[in-house]
Amino acid sequence: MSEIRELLAAGRGTIGGVELDFERCYRAVDSRDGRFDGWFYTAVTSTGIYCRPSCPAVTPKPENVRFHPSAASAQRAGFRACRRCRPDAAPGSPEWDVRADVVGRAMRLISDGVVDRAGVPGLASRLGYTERHLHRMLTAELGAGPLALARAQRAQTARILIETTDLGLAEIAFAAGFGSVRQFNDTIREVFGAVPSALRKPRRGPAPEAGAIHLRLAYRPPLHAESLMEFLALRAVPGVEEADTTTYRRALRLPHGSATVELTPTPGYVAALLRLSDVRDLSPAVARCRRLLDLDADPVAVDAALAEDEALAAAVAKEPGVRVPRSVDSFEMAVRAVIGQQISVAAARKVLSRLVPAGGDQLTPFPGPQEVLALPDEAFGMPAARRDTIRALASAVAAGELDLDPGADREEAVRGLTRLPGVGPWTAGYVAMRGVGDPDSFLPTDLGVRRGAKALGLPDDPKALDARAARWAPWRSYALIRLWRQA
Repeated sequence: MSEIRELLAAGRGTIGGVELDFERCYRAVDSRDGRFDGWFYTAVTSTGIYCRPSCPAVTPKPENVRFHPSAASAQRAGFRACRRCRPDAAPGSPEWDVRADVVGRAMRLISDGVVDRAGVPGLASRLGYTERHLHRMLTAELGAGPLALARAQRAQTARILIETTDLGLAEIAFAAGFGSVRQFNDTIREVFGAVPSALRKPRRGPAPEAGAIHLRLAYRPPLHAESLMEFLALRAVPGVEEADTTTYRRALRLPHGSATVELTPTPGYVAALLRLSDVRDLSPAVARCRRLLDLDADPVAVDAALAEDEALAAAVAKEPGVRVPRSVDSFEMAVRAVIGQQISVAAARKVLSRLVPAGGDQLTPFPGPQEVLALPDEAFGMPAARRDTIRALASAVAAGELDLDPGADREEAVRGLTRLPGVGPWTAGYVAMRGVGDPDSFLPTDLGVRRGAKALGLPDDPKALDARAARWAPWRSYALIRLWRQA
């Protein structure tokens, strides 16, 4: 990642306040380097098209090239998306997972559909800034404000629905978050250079299942899919999740209803089958699936940093591309962490399954804060102190006193968690890593982490191990997953 950050942070050529080194960017485009997909976009003045760096098309002449820090910036400058490389479907920039500042938090919230549901005022309120200041910060970093960034996402959502469903175009317009059919038509023409109906290709075979959407979730290789599937399968809560060595299925709680998702990693992409009760939830569903599997990570950069420690080098070489399994619901992950204190994974699964409403053969979303608060004492099946902790957690989230959403301030989330009775550093750190998405969380007192450290010849004393882990910043969460695998 250091090479890419240098590329983006130094050199000549400024777009939207972001400096892009032209020579390095052009070399990446000329070599079709997929590592740069999502980091920047290539706009070609002679064609009016913008592409991802790895686009297989003939490399344009340097004098015809402009680089942009976001798809929204390229669209704002009047360029339309390449239909060959589909730059709107590129993996997201790893920066938005790593960064804990306002811009990073804003990007995570926009990808979760907050602007579509609450508008820019709602986004600004969540972040604690005025709309004007937020617009200024995003434009300076990304060459586009929150409305333009959300518009680019709506266009991608609309394209997916046009290509994968038989919904009418008017239905798609509102499902994708557009305020009117006219706005939808204008945006599709501007972004893709075609009217919406032209994007709908003739479909052979049976009609798609109502409410079912098939799509491919791109990622930066390598992806160690086995570790992801093993981790999720071991912790799958009956009634909510199912998993085997190749596929993970679960129910989702989304802003407009429930859904189920089936995720199958394959070379080059993760195949996703979504069944939505409301197609307006497509964008947040995709964002949460990407977050769950950590698909926007830059594994080459992470692995290179960890391999600098000789104790981890062999493990990294043996299993490149290990990701941090995160979550689709941070409240659910916090409940899991509280219940998982000092008991086995198998025992935690059994206790968690008692909280899930009976759904027969159907998978059911994990209960939300209000549903947990409504449960009778006997439904918890755990010591009273732990039950009280879960109720305090649910009450704080329901009241808005504790924010664990993708755009949460990570440090404040940890402070808020540790203020709850029965929540200590291990629980808060686990939620920070898997629920809030902190790539640099570490749990030196965890027994599995200490066993894994010992297996690799690292110190297993918590203080000494924590001191050694300072070398692995800002990727300590990834090191933690590797230590668990060694254990």
